[in-house]
Amino acid sequence: MKTPEEIAFSRLLKIMDELREQCPWDKKQTLESLRHLTIEETYELSEAIIENNMLDLKKELGDILLHLVFYAKIASEKKEFTITDVIHTLCDKMITRHPHIYGDVKVKNEEEVKQNWEKIKLNKEGNKTVLGGVPKGLPAMIKAQRIQEKARGVGFDWEHASHVWQKVQEELQELEVEIASKKSKEKIEEEFGDVLFALINYARFIDINPETALERTNKKFITRFDYIEQKLNEQGKRITESTLPEMDILWNEAKEKGIQ
Repeated sequence: MKTPEEIAFSRLLKIMDELREQCPWDKKQTLESLRHLTIEETYELSEAIIENNMLDLKKELGDILLHLVFYAKIASEKKEFTITDVIHTLCDKMITRHPHIYGDVKVKNEEEVKQNWEKIKLNKEGNKTVLGGVPKGLPAMIKAQRIQEKARGVGFDWEHASHVWQKVQEELQELEVEIASKKSKEKIEEEFGDVLFALINYARFIDINPETALERTNKKFITRFDYIEQKLNEQGKRITESTLPEMDILWNEAKEKGIQ
């Protein structure tokens, strides 16, 4: 007898087959045409996680699952691989990368698990360099996180958070020097990048995800700015015709009310 999970997954695969055979839109899709839609769905999933909206999370996980099945269906039509191959490949990888569960390797903590993970990828899975597996197309902040994590995986890292914070201070001073000199915009940009890289590194040491932190700040700014517009509209004023002091008063009012 099939489990509820097997029944549900079989149902999804059957629907995917029917859509590819019968729906004009689904029949037309290619790996390339789905790509930008998948990226959009991933961002929507991320937003649901940040909002801690479990109903949306369930929906967005379903959308992502649909895309995964869709890609595998197209690949099977090309005689490249099937969804079964995808799942078995994933299972094999998970077993290989968890020798402390499926082998005789001993680990003391999470950090040693991560180090083993990177060593296995480098030694057994064909990666030519430690950082070679970092996708070039990643957004810069996420790429910085992955670079630092991979370097840490082979032991190249700071020992204490205090040392990283000192590095942040050092990079800020170097940025200030370049700004004051007004000699080179490229050099200022370089030093600014060093500050961001150091801050992202520090976030890792204090167990903060910088992408999540920045997105929360973005949402907070939007909410408070919307509050300013709303209050000005209630006063019969347009924001484009209001003064900075007027807007500052409303901004501080939003902060005092704890608007997030």
